Amino acid sequence: MIELFPRPRLMTVTEEGAALSAPVAEILDGSLPAQGFTIDTTGPDVTLRYADDAGLRYGRDVLEQLRAQGDGTWPTVHIADWPDLPVRGFLLDVSRGRVPTRESFVHLIEVLRIARYNQLQLYTEHTFAYTGHQDVWRDASPMTAAEIRDLDAMCADAGIELVPNQSTYTHMESWLSHDTYRHLAECQDGFSLAGFSMPAFTLKSDEESAAFAHGLLAELLPNFTSRQVNVNCDEPLELGRGAGAAQVAELGAGEVYLRHLRRLLEPLIDQGYRPQFWADFITHHPELVERLPAGCTAVAWTYEAPRPDDERIEIPPDFQQVIDELGINIAFDGFSEALKGLPGSGVPFLVAPGTSTWNSLVGRIDNAMGNIADAVGTGLASGASGLLLTEWGDNGHLQAFCASYPPIVYAGAVSWCLAGNADIDLPAVLDRHVFRDHAGVLGGVLDAVGRVWGRTGRRSFNGSPLQAALIPAQQHLVTHEPDAGLVEAVITTLDQALADLERARPASGDGALAVRELAAAIGLARHGAWRLGRTAGLVTPGDDELRADLDTLITEYRRCWLARNRPGGMERGFGPLTSTLKSYTQ
Repeated sequence: MIELFPRPRLMTVTEEGAALSAPVAEILDGSLPAQGFTIDTTGPDVTLRYADDAGLRYGRDVLEQLRAQGDGTWPTVHIADWPDLPVRGFLLDVSRGRVPTRESFVHLIEVLRIARYNQLQLYTEHTFAYTGHQDVWRDASPMTAAEIRDLDAMCADAGIELVPNQSTYTHMESWLSHDTYRHLAECQDGFSLAGFSMPAFTLKSDEESAAFAHGLLAELLPNFTSRQVNVNCDEPLELGRGAGAAQVAELGAGEVYLRHLRRLLEPLIDQGYRPQFWADFITHHPELVERLPAGCTAVAWTYEAPRPDDERIEIPPDFQQVIDELGINIAFDGFSEALKGLPGSGVPFLVAPGTSTWNSLVGRIDNAMGNIADAVGTGLASGASGLLLTEWGDNGHLQAFCASYPPIVYAGAVSWCLAGNADIDLPAVLDRHVFRDHAGVLGGVLDAVGRVWGRTGRRSFNGSPLQAALIPAQQHLVTHEPDAGLVEAVITTLDQALADLERARPASGDGALAVRELAAAIGLARHGAWRLGRTAGLVTPGDDELRADLDTLITEYRRCWLARNRPGGMERGFGPLTSTLKSYTQ
């Protein structure tokens, strides 16, 4: 049986094929769809026809897979393939704790190449070494201009466009916490949201803050060959609560937001760039879509898988109040809601699901797959230009690096061809193509531990009850009480995963490290389950044993972190874990 990844949309198999020594004829064929290719191994020769450079690259990759499965002769096939979505991108948060090393980027780019991504973005708030702004990035281990240019070349070699990404309006707390920039804030002294005290987060909606943002972009953009840029602009938390209160009272929040968005987008369009921005505020005000400037791309996001018709996601009341006050479209019902106002508007748009790994330690792969399939299916039906899979670092980016590989692989496959890849055997694909685990273990372990988050009796969104049990500040993500029997079964699953992991034999460049970091992350998830079990009345380890266990896990996870990432930002995630450790001595 011929196994190819991603599965091609059209493949026929016959009995006799060309010898493996037969030459391969590569023929440019302008009649094929963009990025498309055909392969024939059914005659005395082998022919690869391709539409463009991308089609040639993907066709060659398939030929390598076929060659590896041949036994003296080529597997005898005719293949015709092209993508459902022309843009297949991945966004990695490098601002909430984790800034990967160059070696980690090498491993990530290889996974993206295998899964046929053609775009990568690094979500940046304060982790680029801007000239004259050292106070902001000094302790963050930022990317330098030379490193960006190096990464840009690495991506190009893999057929991936590295798209610059910089917060320019919201999520600016790392800048606004410094006196030098505080005058740019909508609320210089912070603000209150649903009873929570919040730091200054959003820039004023005026020419001064737009000029500041364009000053950053003027230094950043020349380091990229891409003519796209993501300026973000999501979740304008303070809009109208401070400096712009009178303007919002007069014009309305939607109008003030749109005017400022145009200040950011239009100069970039005039320079020949195609800017992207997050669509959550605009789709809450769909009447504004028609006034977006020509040349921009909206990126619509939501991160929870659609629930069955008889099941509604339960949002803790405190968090629901936050959502209501924000006036943004989080779209818990899926992408049909998240795209409000965009289909048919003439504005290009991307669908942006998530890896579902943040706030989880070991992932939520079932939620991720549902969210991704919804994004692709709804996007195809609605005219989306592509997909941008997002990997966020909420609360310190504590999830294992390798926990993102399963959703990356799945999203790449289904955005290439949903019909052919929706039901792929994801653990087998990971073992064969990503980890090259000859024991066939690592993919299955990731799948098993990525499903326990929803099996404790507690309900959650945007995270796992297991991480929330370790970090009390994340309790706003969960509802209901844990069930003793369910938690006990989760602990058994995690114990079995740790035992199975000892048999893994990955040959990929980061395979050995993936086993180490995953073992530590599973250990932390089990520790969270023990804490939930104690709440539910289970007999669990005592404080002395818990203290020793968590101390050992934190030490090992720090080592794994430093093997993957730079040190700056590490304490954003490890600080709360250390606080939990100290609680056992009180």
